[in-house]
Amino acid sequence: MSGRNTLVRSLHDVGLAAWFGGSLMGAVGLNGAARDEGSTDTESARISSSGWAKWTPVNAAAIGAHLWGGGGLLAVNAHRVSTQKGVAASTTAKTVVTAAALAATAYARVLGKKIELAASSDPQDAEKAAQHPIDTEKALRHLAWVQWAVPVLTGSLVVLNALHGEQQRPFEQLHGMWQHARSVTPLIP
Repeated sequence: MSGRNTLVRSLHDVGLAAWFGGSLMGAVGLNGAARDEGSTDTESARISSSGWAKWTPVNAAAIGAHLWGGGGLLAVNAHRVSTQKGVAASTTAKTVVTAAALAATAYARVLGKKIELAASSDPQDAEKAAQHPIDTEKALRHLAWVQWAVPVLTGSLVVLNALHGEQQRPFEQLHGMWQHARSVTPLIP
């Protein structure tokens, strides 16, 4: 590949960095501070929910940038995916992990919004929460797990990105394409 893809690579990497870093900081810092500062579980949930709600638009932009950049990188590296041994497998793994991270992020937001409504002192929020009652303790347990799943999954994407970077080295490309050619043409020694 002779061209540079600085813009799509930057969108991909900066988006992932913000998604990973924000989710890790939220799970460690924001939730920890909310537990320390809240005098009750409801107040802690209210503090934490307020912080996560403020982060949501930034997180959505980060995820969008990551996905846009990832799509661009896939388009410009399609020839490597199809001809270099190992690249299709790592691309598939990265796609599966990205889908899992997206699902975990969405589930965390849904649970967070439900807890936010249940913990709110606003009468309109209380009315909405009453229309869709939840087991708050169970939702908080699920949220605690899923909020840790997001940085684990996005951290795994960082590792897979490192693998992709290694696969782009010229020797790795040559070796991978030779291995692919040997596998599709059994007569090559």
